[in-house]
This record gives sequence, structure tokens and C-alpha cells, in this order.
Amino acid sequence: MTVHALNKKHLGLALIDVQIKLMAVMSRRHRIVENIVKLIHLSRLFSLPVIVTEQFSRMMGSTLPQIKEALQTYDPIEKMDFNCCAVEYFNSRLESTGLETIILTGVETHICIFQTCLNLLERGYAVQVPQDAVDSRTDENWHVGLELMKGAGAVITSTETIIFQILKRAGTKEFKEMLKIIK
Repeated sequence: MTVHALNKKHLGLALIDVQIKLMAVMSRRHRIVENIVKLIHLSRLFSLPVIVTEQFSRMMGSTLPQIKEALQTYDPIEKMDFNCCAVEYFNSRLESTGLETIILTGVETHICIFQTCLNLLERGYAVQVPQDAVDSRTDENWHVGLELMKGAGAVITSTETIIFQILKRAGTKEFKEMLKIIK
């Protein structure tokens, strides 16, 4: 695997199943939500596409209120499949954006994030997974998911690494705006 610098052109964010009942059982939920909100702000600042999914929302609840509030548009893709790419509406939304690199966030690392990551990689997308913006119910499964994705060719990174790669330099209007969010 070769790691390439992130380019905001053709870059987008996928928020996978950041839902009320799922997040309630995640041990890192506060940190995960905080980092996802940072990435949403980054996406708004640079007009990066954001795709939101919800797994069986009738049972798992909707996306967390603090995530909904940060989004410019809340239009989740309902799914029953663990692999988002098995959902036609996800694929059509993804294809309509012209993305080449996807930042995957949400839950669970070893299930929906992992299965979606594999399929995206097989389709030729570059995938970045900020380890501090994904979670599983157990540390063991979180580690397993990250290792499997890394082995498959995804870049395992962090929220701040992504943010500063997109910002590129200090002193800009965008840098000052993100600095308010990061601190």
C-alpha cells in the first residue's frame, strides 16, 4: 500500500450508522462524535460531499442529534445491509459525487466500516479511516477491524491528520475557522 497526500478535490466523507442506540454502547462515543463533528465542519468549509447511512433506524434510532445539527443537509440512506455498497441508493449517491477518496467514519469498525471499506477498495476508491472517528463495542473488535482494513489497503489515520492535510497551511481563513473547532 502506498500512502498519498489527501486532495480535497474528489474527497468525501461517509458517516456510517452514528445512531442513538448504537452509539449508546460504544466506549469511545464522546471522542468519536467530537471527531466526526470536526470532520463535518471540515467538509462544510471545503464543500466536500457527505453521505450519511442509518442501519435499521426503526430499531436503532436516527442519527445522533449533535451530528444532525452539524450537517448542512440531513438525508440519511436507510439500510439493512452491513456493507453500504450493497445498497443501490448509497452507490448512486457515491457515483453522483465523482469521489475518488472516501473518509469512512462511524460504527462498527469490524462490521459495517470494514465491509464497506473492502468493497470500496475493490471498486478502486482510496479509503481513509480515522481511527479516532470509528468505534466498536469492544476494543478487540475495534483493533481487528482497523488491522483488517489496513491489510486490505486502507489508510488508517487520525482526524487531525486529515484536517491538516486538507488545510495545507496556517494563517488562511479556513485554518482560522478550523482552529476554533479543533481547540
